[in-house]
Amino acid sequence: MTWKQVFTSSIGKKLVMGFTGIFLILFLIVHVGLNACIWVPDGGETFNKAAHFMGSMIVPRILEIGLFAGFFLHIIQGYLLTVQNRSKRSVGYAVDYGNRGSKWYSRSMGILGTLILLFLIMHIYHFWTPSRLGGMWNIHELGTVMYNGKEYHDLFNEMRIVFAGNLVIVIVYVLGCISLGYHLAHGFKSAFRTLGVHNNRYFDMIKATGYAFAIIVPLAFAMMPVSYYLGWV
Repeated sequence: MTWKQVFTSSIGKKLVMGFTGIFLILFLIVHVGLNACIWVPDGGETFNKAAHFMGSMIVPRILEIGLFAGFFLHIIQGYLLTVQNRSKRSVGYAVDYGNRGSKWYSRSMGILGTLILLFLIMHIYHFWTPSRLGGMWNIHELGTVMYNGKEYHDLFNEMRIVFAGNLVIVIVYVLGCISLGYHLAHGFKSAFRTLGVHNNRYFDMIKATGYAFAIIVPLAFAMMPVSYYLGWV
């Protein structure tokens, strides 16, 4: 398969979706683990130090570039596959099997992906841009806090500013997490199947792991804005 076919053929697009999907799943594991530090009862010190490490060390910064590239490829190839599949099915089936043929979220990956993209844009605006671009283009700068004589961005307090008392934003974030959950419910197992995992014994285990992942990770993400809004942290 040539490089052109990787990005233009149906099989190539699915392979790109599979590889980038697994990469993004790994990112979600790291991200949810870091964000879970908000529940450490130390006033945000652990969370701020962990966020500082991810934002200042060279390896995470290089991986950040790969992360944006992964998001871009995953989104573009996903839309291209959706358009391609719809064009092939311009004439509908004689019988609509509904959920007996496939789950509704499997048939709605384009819509769910769009909702996640909108959520992602909001998330980047609230946290990534002030952290990386604070002071540029009139983007507000993050506050700072001192630990052992060293200055850190106070992302813990920034999350409080964004979520505490802002019910609409909290609802949008929770809806984004719900969309992510349904997206993962289909995408987790599909990524491994695309990359060649077809053995029923292993695939059943991957499918069960995918469903658990699709519940636990989005639920943990959703509980973060809810916790700030309700004053639990």
